[in-house]
Amino acid sequence: MYSKNLKIIVTGSEGLLGTQICKSLKKNNIIIPLDLTLGHDLTDESFVRKWFKNNHADCLINCFAQNDHVMKKEQRSTLFNITLDSFSKYLDVNLTALFSVCREFARNNGYGSIVNFSASTALVSARPDLYNGGHKHIAYSISKAGVINLTKFLAVHLAPKIRVNCIAPGGVENSQDTTFIKKYSKFTPLQRMMKSDELNGIVDFLSSSCSSYVTGATFVVDGGWTTW
Repeated sequence: MYSKNLKIIVTGSEGLLGTQICKSLKKNNIIIPLDLTLGHDLTDESFVRKWFKNNHADCLINCFAQNDHVMKKEQRSTLFNITLDSFSKYLDVNLTALFSVCREFARNNGYGSIVNFSASTALVSARPDLYNGGHKHIAYSISKAGVINLTKFLAVHLAPKIRVNCIAPGGVENSQDTTFIKKYSKFTPLQRMMKSDELNGIVDFLSSSCSSYVTGATFVVDGGWTTW
């Protein structure tokens, strides 16, 4: 473990990745969970302002997101039947709310580290042949591409007191059908999907002083998906 004796806020703490990250980091740190299922609506600006005014920490890890997870036998939408309301929802959660959360953390903490989550589909298009004739929601990829730029912007404007970095993970194995998993693995150099605990190491590193000269960077953890 790199991080020790830190107070760490984890948004999306009850989700697939957030649960694993909290479990790993709480061994040597104090974790403050923040999640919609706990009554925390991060799209509510007034709530975010009040919450961060009353809760201070050394590090903020942003796992929360609007996502369209691939479930068994799911029929996907296409480019031509996605509603603009659903498009806006992705941007509202994954970009606007993320900006609000990062801003209030910075406003109320004079130092620290922020770790944002993007996605491999922010760097390359999701493959339509994975999704039963449809595709992954385009606004998810667009919003996650925005997270990378937001991270760079914040890294510049919050330096030197607060470091801001980003992780772009690939697909995580979680209840997908075997056909999807086999297809995804075929297009990945490491020939498998990610396990839900395989981001713990990079999150730990970016949370700690071991990454003290790292800011504005995006770390791609995708088994090589984006390399070809």
